[in-house]
Amino acid sequence: MTAIVPTVVVLLAVAGCGVLAPTTPPTELTEVRAATVSPQGSGWLHTQGGTIRDAANQPYVIRAANWFGLETPDCVPHGLWTIKLDDGLKQIKSMGFNTIRLPYSNQCITSGKVSTDTNFYANPELVNKSPQQVMDLFIAKSRALGLNIILDRHRPSSASQSELWYTPQYSEATWIADWKKLAARYRNEPTVIGFDLHNEPHGAARWGGTNPAHDWHAAATRAGKAVQTVNPKLLIIVEGVEAQGNDSWTWWGGGLADVAKKPVKLTVPNQVVYSPHDYPASVYPQKWFSAPNYPANLVGIWDANWGYISEQGIAPVLVGEFGSKLETTSDKQWMSKLVSYLATNGTSFAYWSFNPNSSDTGGLLKSDWRTPETAKLTALKPILRPVSLPAPTTPAPPVPTRTPAPTTKPAPIPTPTPTSAPPPKPVPVPGTGSTAVTAQWSLQSSWNGGYVANIAVKAARDVSTWSVTFTDPHVISIANSWGMKCTSVTKKSVTCVGSDWTKSLRKGQTATIGLQVNASKPPVKPVVTVTAK
Repeated sequence: MTAIVPTVVVLLAVAGCGVLAPTTPPTELTEVRAATVSPQGSGWLHTQGGTIRDAANQPYVIRAANWFGLETPDCVPHGLWTIKLDDGLKQIKSMGFNTIRLPYSNQCITSGKVSTDTNFYANPELVNKSPQQVMDLFIAKSRALGLNIILDRHRPSSASQSELWYTPQYSEATWIADWKKLAARYRNEPTVIGFDLHNEPHGAARWGGTNPAHDWHAAATRAGKAVQTVNPKLLIIVEGVEAQGNDSWTWWGGGLADVAKKPVKLTVPNQVVYSPHDYPASVYPQKWFSAPNYPANLVGIWDANWGYISEQGIAPVLVGEFGSKLETTSDKQWMSKLVSYLATNGTSFAYWSFNPNSSDTGGLLKSDWRTPETAKLTALKPILRPVSLPAPTTPAPPVPTRTPAPTTKPAPIPTPTPTSAPPPKPVPVPGTGSTAVTAQWSLQSSWNGGYVANIAVKAARDVSTWSVTFTDPHVISIANSWGMKCTSVTKKSVTCVGSDWTKSLRKGQTATIGLQVNASKPPVKPVVTVTAK
């Protein structure tokens, strides 16, 4: 999944995958299904058949939440413009998670800068920190709470995801070298339990295949072995691919049917965990969501694509991303089935996401970064283990003092200060212009100095490019955007073009994208114009 939104892919077929049928579960799975996970740190983990085990050789279920941002151009976990890092970690712990999956980009940890939008009053320990030092601090504070960390190489550059584990700017050698550096840095830190080698291989990526440059299985093996030369105690987490060897297509990173015939074998055994991603119809209308036997068909799909791996005792499975706004009946059915599946099989997981600014799924918090999304936590209740902790105590920050920006850029504005009033209910503003793509602009939240708005776009036909312009007489600059790039900001309007997963749109596709704007106040009923080719 991208940093801000989940993925959108094309599914050709999934029925008749030809994967080995699940056999009778090994007896060890019975242990896991009944396992009570300690809220304390687990020490180094290893695997035994389809089970993850802790340092005491007891069954262990990873219950993780994703907290993204360190992979984006901000190079810092999102939300720290509002809340204290300590409060966010405590809230994750209190919800019943024992681990955080922490996405990062190679660019951030090697040459990135922490966003100046960070609220340094609430987080004074982040002042003058590099993104790598922010990661250090994040891990140290997690350790103090008994939370484990999975490092997820989410992007090579901070700009966007990549199909393959390398790009022209970031080679395979760089990818492996950076992993080895992180392995050395945290060699004596059992809080860092695993490395998720590359987020969501897709497109040209294959599990094996005839082209070595696209062979994700071979690359994961090389990287895993390299990491083990530095720290053999880490879990090596390997995601799937989009296009499987049986001619079926599924979610980015979601296809692991080929593991049956071609597992990843490392120098040090019993350290591999396979990690699919899975999403509901609101993210992309995969064919199985419209099947007559939906949602009963989901279990068979999951069994065929990745569930068989733990059921047959090949290796454990960690569902590395899943999430939804839970606004539709179909999504609620999917969530109920998946939670039941995870609970029944004792499967580890990482929910996407803690952040509320994941535009296709939302998060575990409302847009104020404090109020829990109770409906989601209720849906997740069968697989969580909540604990009681003191409530967050982030004070309202005063206006911070900042060093003036270069004259070629807009002058900086104070860090956003949440208002005491609840966020306004979004009122969509429909766009005009193109009939190929329609758009609705809606305000999500605002504060003294800025706001966040979402734009829901829907394609009536296939389009190769599209753009949206909305009027805003108060705009100063764009602080952040997801699913689009804002190419023009004047004193009266903002123009953005689709990028990343929404650069081109397929007929019937709907996507929700958004942006954070520095402005004296949000526009009222802006005029929205859409163009498309």
